[in-house]
Amino acid sequence: MSGSPVDRATAQQLTRTLTATSTTTVAVIAPFTGEPFHDLPQSTVADVEAAAEAARDAQRSWWAAGFAHRRTVLLRAHDLLLDRREALLDAVQTETGKTRGQAFEEVFQSASATRYAALAARRTLKDQRRRGGIPLVVRTRAVFQPKGLIGVITPWNYPLSLAIMDIAPALAAGNGVVQKADDQAAVSILMARAAFVDAGVPAALWGVVCGPGAEIGNAVVDAADYACFTGSTATGKVVAARAAQKLHAASLELGGKNPMIVLDDVDPEKAAADAASGAFSASGQLCVSMERIYVEKGVADAFLAAFAARTSSLKLGPAFDYTTDGGSLATKAQFDRVTAHIEDAVAQGATVLAGGKARPDLGPYFIEPTVLTNVTSAMKCDREETFGALVAVHVVASADEAVALANDSDYGLNASVLSGSTRRGLAVAAGIQAGSVNVNEGYRASFSSVDAPMGGLKMSGLGRRNGPEGILRFAESRTISNATGLLQLPRTGAEWKRLIGPMLLMLRVLKGVRRR
Repeated sequence: MSGSPVDRATAQQLTRTLTATSTTTVAVIAPFTGEPFHDLPQSTVADVEAAAEAARDAQRSWWAAGFAHRRTVLLRAHDLLLDRREALLDAVQTETGKTRGQAFEEVFQSASATRYAALAARRTLKDQRRRGGIPLVVRTRAVFQPKGLIGVITPWNYPLSLAIMDIAPALAAGNGVVQKADDQAAVSILMARAAFVDAGVPAALWGVVCGPGAEIGNAVVDAADYACFTGSTATGKVVAARAAQKLHAASLELGGKNPMIVLDDVDPEKAAADAASGAFSASGQLCVSMERIYVEKGVADAFLAAFAARTSSLKLGPAFDYTTDGGSLATKAQFDRVTAHIEDAVAQGATVLAGGKARPDLGPYFIEPTVLTNVTSAMKCDREETFGALVAVHVVASADEAVALANDSDYGLNASVLSGSTRRGLAVAAGIQAGSVNVNEGYRASFSSVDAPMGGLKMSGLGRRNGPEGILRFAESRTISNATGLLQLPRTGAEWKRLIGPMLLMLRVLKGVRRR
């Protein structure tokens, strides 16, 4: 099916649901054309505080309504996301410049995360019986309650999925949410929020604000009981420090310089297709996309030829249908960054195997997906995250060398191993220092596995989204214990003296029967 850009009137109607009372607006540009899309109202710190207060008020009744009610509402939201998918695809493409297929990936992921949260929350957060300190004498339970208000700060590159992978489990766990949407992606987020509100989520429970990160983002962190941030490592450090001032926790998905290892037992053509998908989806504007490829020398010539050919064959364009393989960079700042990395590398001796050219005939921010070789540590693209469709290929002597080079980074978000043998691929994957590792896929295998934790090691973040871990972060665990009365616990010196022997015996018996 074909879509069309979201029109200005629709955008302005949606932005009326923002918590924004000031008269200040910013012009948002449509990447495909570089032309103004709409004027986005900007929120104030007072707006954030008002949204937080409203969400806290709504949260109390949302939590009291119980798991069954929340499950019903969120499953209804899942269905509305699918029913409204064409409008959501139009919005994502209009704001981010993605292809139709890459926009659908967002709808698919958002629905999956919503369904998982709805169905898994009760099981994950149910009261749990734990062993008491003295069996039969003490009974103990672990119980969970919502943290209260969750602050969510999301970027422009994957506005639906990166928002809902945090917000759906937060809601399922009984929390309220205040979200700072990136200006470039507010319409997509507000459209998704409308589906949740129409499904039965109280409008006040999920407030959305926009504005400068240094002002509005900080206000969201200050107002919340727990913060979720997706973005750069530099800003993530600021969020973590600010949350820590109130002894609040945060989950942070930050930057990556993600490696792919191509082993010498691959089919070069298939490996080239997988590498192109892993490196160039969303024009490389994806925190888990590949920016470094290490290929074993035994297959290097065949792989490089196939990879260059595959990359050169990708069809770019601003189409609102499924006829293109690659889209546009989202902003002029992204265009300038990718251009600077290419120019710097070429000036210092890198070889362009494919791409490397701007395509103003397609749109102002289009750049051909670019494959470089002979990249050295002196070049910006070697260590810095490009966040664009640019990948450097290095030939290595062995898998061990590839793993060592893959791990030689401050980042550890995602990685990939391509192999003709799943067993060999999994063995190599085990040695890579990354929060997620994909075998014979770039990122989608782990990204779509919403029952498994996702997050970064090293400078790529803290905490995990998805899986039970992604729900538990939004709950406070508490312990409730009671004395059964079967035996009075010692209170005085004399009582302690009488019970020392039985208590020592109990400890030895528990060890002997391997009782925790």
